[in-house]
Amino acid sequence: MDQAGRIAWGDDEKKIPRFKRFLHDVETNVAKSFFHDYTDGEKQIAALFGVAGLFPTPKPTTLPARFVSQTCGTEGIILDFFAGSGTTAHAVIDLNREDGGRRKYILVEMEKYFDTVLVPRIKKVVYSKDWKDGKPVSREGMSHMFKVLRLESYEDTLNNLELSRTVQQNKLLFPSDPSASSASSASSASSAVKSFLEDYMLRYMLEVESRGSASLLNLDRFEDPFNYKLNIATGTAGETKPTVVDLVETFNYLIGLRVKTIDHIGGVRVVTGTNPQGERLLIPWRNIKEMVNDTLDAWFRKQGYNTKDQEYDVIYVNGDNNLENLKKPDQTWKVRLIEEEFLRRMFDVADV
Repeated sequence: MDQAGRIAWGDDEKKIPRFKRFLHDVETNVAKSFFHDYTDGEKQIAALFGVAGLFPTPKPTTLPARFVSQTCGTEGIILDFFAGSGTTAHAVIDLNREDGGRRKYILVEMEKYFDTVLVPRIKKVVYSKDWKDGKPVSREGMSHMFKVLRLESYEDTLNNLELSRTVQQNKLLFPSDPSASSASSASSASSAVKSFLEDYMLRYMLEVESRGSASLLNLDRFEDPFNYKLNIATGTAGETKPTVVDLVETFNYLIGLRVKTIDHIGGVRVVTGTNPQGERLLIPWRNIKEMVNDTLDAWFRKQGYNTKDQEYDVIYVNGDNNLENLKKPDQTWKVRLIEEEFLRRMFDVADV
């Protein structure tokens, strides 16, 4: 460390250490990639919402817009891992509005201002280009769509674990305090019990007793895949709320599906697309309680999926079914159970 308090570093102790150099240290050196922006990001937020201080130190949209315009062209995908108030999305929307570009953005954010600032900001910017005191100055809007994906948190996973344990198992795991003849023997017994419990929790409880929990994919609930729920934290300490999970959307991501169509036909949600292997997929989701196998067979024939007019390589369907029996001799499509593929994709880590 030198007199100015700067720390020296190097690849190893044998080499001469180096000091971090600042621009003001070298008057003759000019930074080649330096640029400045004096636009006030806080004023932009205040104009949109009519109040100041909603978000600390927001970036101005002109800053990310400059990076985007210099690097992404007119059809790039911009990823912001720390989205904050949504400045990056705002900048992308403004650029697309100006030059007719088709840029897309992916934002990641976990703080509560996602709902209070980020999402409302995107809606406002799409509705009108200019705002003042929380009101639109113009009606210069644009066509726009964005999708919100909420990921299950670690705490949500724990909140949905349901343990299946008998009374006898509980007595074995949590016995009453044994009467010990000496303090040393009591301490030894307590240590042994603690060690046993830790080993049990890691090797058995989470693997066996919690099997079938909602967060670990309860296959029985696939009978009604449109009403699969998890207890999600509300933000209040200890409080959770049953929330419907979109199994259809989740499955699309798990198998890497490039979605072509999503339709609702005769009580069935039908998804089509291609997987990373280039196979053409048909995925009919049904409520098994409302559509039994005979009804599914009739529906399948009515849609003409067993004709040459509609050819697929793989058909995924939830629940045991007879669709394989409807295949004609010259057809080669395969039927797979959604539940089995879902479970394998979520927990088969053999090749990871």
